[in-house]
Amino acid sequence: MNNKKAPSASSNNKVMKVPQRAVGGPAVAAIVGLLVSCAAPPPQAPAPESTPGVAASTQNTPVLQPNAPEPLAITPETSAAWRWADAQPLPTPLQRGKSLWVPVRWRELPGWGTDALHEAWNAWLRGCERPAPAMGGLCGEARRLTLGTAQDQHNWLMERLQPYQIQTPEGQTTGLLTGYFEPMLPASRQRTASHAVPVYRLPASWRATGNSTPWFSRQDIHTRPEAQQALAGQAIAWLQDPIDVLLLQIQGSGRLTVQEPDGSQRTVRLAYAGNNGHPYQSVGRWLLDRGLIREGSWEAIRAWAQQNPQRLDEMLWSNPRYVFFREEPLSELDAQFGPKGAQGVPLTPGRSIAVDRESIPYGTPVWLHSTGPATQISRLVLAQDTGSAIIGAVRADYFTGWGANAYNQAAQLKQPLKLWALWPRNSPP
Repeated sequence: MNNKKAPSASSNNKVMKVPQRAVGGPAVAAIVGLLVSCAAPPPQAPAPESTPGVAASTQNTPVLQPNAPEPLAITPETSAAWRWADAQPLPTPLQRGKSLWVPVRWRELPGWGTDALHEAWNAWLRGCERPAPAMGGLCGEARRLTLGTAQDQHNWLMERLQPYQIQTPEGQTTGLLTGYFEPMLPASRQRTASHAVPVYRLPASWRATGNSTPWFSRQDIHTRPEAQQALAGQAIAWLQDPIDVLLLQIQGSGRLTVQEPDGSQRTVRLAYAGNNGHPYQSVGRWLLDRGLIREGSWEAIRAWAQQNPQRLDEMLWSNPRYVFFREEPLSELDAQFGPKGAQGVPLTPGRSIAVDRESIPYGTPVWLHSTGPATQISRLVLAQDTGSAIIGAVRADYFTGWGANAYNQAAQLKQPLKLWALWPRNSPP
C-alpha cells in the first residue's frame, strides 16, 4: 500500500491513513492509517464532502457491501469435506514473529460457508504471480478451480488448508481494521493558473546518492532555490490543491486524469518511486496536538486549511517527508485492479489487505471478520500489502478500491477485527 503501504499500496507511512502508505512500497496507503495514528474518531471522517480530486471521478469501484449469504450456505451437513476437516487432529500452535497462530476448527470462523469465494479468486491468482514459498504449490490447483462452484472452492480450501486464529503473543485475539484506497485526481500536464502544485518524479541528485542520506525536506523543496533547481523539469503533472498532493503522497499511489497540452485527456497511474529520507509526521496529529481541529479527518484538515491559508505551509512543513512517483500506463486490464502492493502484485478491491509482515507472510489467505459502525465483514482476503502504521498481530488495512466511493468507505473504517490465517496442512509458516 499503503510511503501502502513499504513502498507499497500499502504503503510507508501510513499516517492519516491516509497513512504514508507510500512509504514502503507502491501500495496505496490507507486513508485510515494516517488518521488512525493520529486521532480517535473514525480515520478520515465519514462520507467526505466534494473534495478536489477525490470526488472528481465517479467511475469508481462500487461501495463494498457486507457479505450476503449464498442461497445454499455451505455447512457441515452439506459438506463431507467440512466434516472430514473438522475430524482431523489439530496441529500445535505456531509462533510467527509478532504473532501466535492457534489452530482452530472451520466452524469457529464466523460466517464461513457463506462467502462468495469466486470474488476472492482473482486476488488469489494475482498472488500466485509472486507466491509465498509455502503457497506456491497450491497455485495450479487454485487456477483449475477458477470456474468451480462455491461448494468446490470451499471444499478445496478445507481439504488443503488449516485455519489458525491469529493472536498476540499475550493471547489477545481482537485488533483493529482500517481501510485505504487509491485516489483519483484531476491534473494538468502543464502548469496553469488553476493547476500549480507539482507531483515530482525522482530527481537525478536523489538517484546519485541512492537516498543514503536525507535529501531536501518538504520545506526545503518549497523554499530553497537549490532544491527547486534540482527538481526543474521533474514534474510529472500539476494538481490543483496541495492537500491533494499530500493525500497522494500518503496513499503512495493514485490515478490522475491528465489534460495533455493538445487538450486531450487520459488516465495514468502514479506509483511510489521513493522518498526524501526524512521521517513521516502526521499533519493531522500536528493539528490535533495544537487544538486546531477536533478530529483527525481529511475533512477537518481541509476545512482548517481553507480557513487558515496563511498557515497552510506551516502545516504542510510539519511533515518533512516528501514522496516521489513514477508514471505508469493504465491499460483496460490494469484499471480493473489497484496498484501493486508490497507483495508485488496488483491489489483487488475488497479482497486485498495490508498486514504486518512479521505476523502474516505476504500471499497468505486470511479469513477476516469485523463488525462495527461502518460495515460487517466476514470474508476471504489475501495478505498482499503492508504499511508503516500496520503494526501488530491482529491488524489489517482493507483495500476498498479507487475513487470517491472507495474513499468514503475507507474513511469510515476503524473497528474491531479478528483474523484467521489459512495455511497449507503440514507446512510450517
